[in-house]
Amino acid sequence: MISTQKKTKKTSQEISKVSISSKLDGKDIAAAVEDLFSEGNELVSAVGGSLSIKEDTRNLLALFSNGRFLVCETHKFDGRVLNFEVLARKRRLQVGKPEYVPMSFISAIYTHASKNTETLTSVNDDDTLQMQRDFVSVVARAAANKVSDIHVVVSDHTIIYFRVNGMMTTELEYNKEWGESFVRAVFASADISDANYSQNEFQGAQKSGKTPLRGSKGRLMLPKNVLAIRLQFNPIAFGSQYVIMRLLYADDDAENSGDLTSLGYTEMEAETFYRMRAVPTGLCIIAGPTGSGKSTTLQRNMISLLQDRNYEINLITVEDPPEYPIPGARQMPVTNANTEQEKDEQFTKALSAALRSDPDILMVGEIRSLPAAQLTFKGALSGHGVWTTLHANSAPAILMRLRDMGVEDFKLSDPELIKGLISQRLFRKLCPHCRIPASEHPEHPAVHRLYSALGEFGVEMCFLRGQGCKHCDYKGIAGRVVVGEVIMPDATFLKLMLNDEIRKAIDYWCGDLNGRPMKDAAIERMLRGSLDIEEVERWCGLLDERPVY
Repeated sequence: MISTQKKTKKTSQEISKVSISSKLDGKDIAAAVEDLFSEGNELVSAVGGSLSIKEDTRNLLALFSNGRFLVCETHKFDGRVLNFEVLARKRRLQVGKPEYVPMSFISAIYTHASKNTETLTSVNDDDTLQMQRDFVSVVARAAANKVSDIHVVVSDHTIIYFRVNGMMTTELEYNKEWGESFVRAVFASADISDANYSQNEFQGAQKSGKTPLRGSKGRLMLPKNVLAIRLQFNPIAFGSQYVIMRLLYADDDAENSGDLTSLGYTEMEAETFYRMRAVPTGLCIIAGPTGSGKSTTLQRNMISLLQDRNYEINLITVEDPPEYPIPGARQMPVTNANTEQEKDEQFTKALSAALRSDPDILMVGEIRSLPAAQLTFKGALSGHGVWTTLHANSAPAILMRLRDMGVEDFKLSDPELIKGLISQRLFRKLCPHCRIPASEHPEHPAVHRLYSALGEFGVEMCFLRGQGCKHCDYKGIAGRVVVGEVIMPDATFLKLMLNDEIRKAIDYWCGDLNGRPMKDAAIERMLRGSLDIEEVERWCGLLDERPVY
């Protein structure tokens, strides 16, 4: 008889679970929550409930008096969940098998529970410190996986995304209240920021890895391998918040990290960089979209330049803000500005000061306006070597971008002034252990295009991304590598470009100047088995398309 009762109870719970699952699938969360509170069930883990727990733990789970134990599906193995389960069993509470649900469902449970309960909440030092601990914990988790960016989106609930090797993945989920407190704690922790956080304004900030979090009374530090975090706070539609954290990592061997080939440049391209550094005056520009590694390439090149000159030169940088340390350089930050107009003014002011500070080489973090461009060219015209970055689609397009900004043609056509044009992208490398030969999947659309472009030879030499293995953490990707195009222009190339004879200019560059476009450089690496066919097409266009030049 006892056995029959237990069996009946288990069946009832199974039916209830099916009910929740079906309602969630149908997006009827409210009805599913009502079912959980039916028949007098109490939320044991609620604020003021029979089991007192911390707020950050409460955000991840819900325990009812009948033993129903719901856990956020993205926190299955979170230590706080496991500790809670142990604590609940020690208190002799009934705890069933965990049921994994979305974070939004957990949030809906506590919202329902608080409807008839008046609670007075206040943010105190302990709450703020806990949110700062969560901030450090999220950054540490990201840094352990070499995440380049952390995205925090707060709407009806909070989702944290990690960008790893260029790919966005959902990493964590919390409720809306946690997210709002988290965003404010991140802003309060910054070293450089506006005086007050404003949810409806665009705000930038920065946190250095060398100092404790502001407001933590010296108790909290970023992970040791995180040099700094660049923060951007954005309002988005429907009263939500959106924070992007760009993680900048410390170089393990900053004194000897001038090697460009380790980034992915070939020996021939590294030799061209050396020739650019050897030129005492003129302007060299590195182009690419956001996240293409321009700053890293520029830093490595500046370290190499100092090493080439035995640290006997005065290298001054103007950056907004400085991202990576360059041992031996004088790095001047642009930080005392709030609006974009003020930033442009302060950047221009800092550039003017740098030109009056007896530089041999000047590095400008980025050309972002015509006044900054004019001062950069002024530095190159006045007998200095100048290196900088710019947002442009390709190395030849740098000239068109500068012309569009308002730089005069006579400056852009001077080979004594324009000394180097570089463009780069970061391509995901294939894991050599689980990559799939293209010849095994002749039906794949990308393989069809590969055959049209390169024939059977290409199909035999190239690979597709695999399903993943233990060597690549089951992602099929083994890091990223730079693929670039490098030009040391002469008068003929510059004249052809500025006369809008683009096709002739590219033919001249590839022939007489021994250059090659990025697509050709990527195809070479693809034929060596380093790059996936689809990754090459992602950045360079379809393989069977005619050249855009």
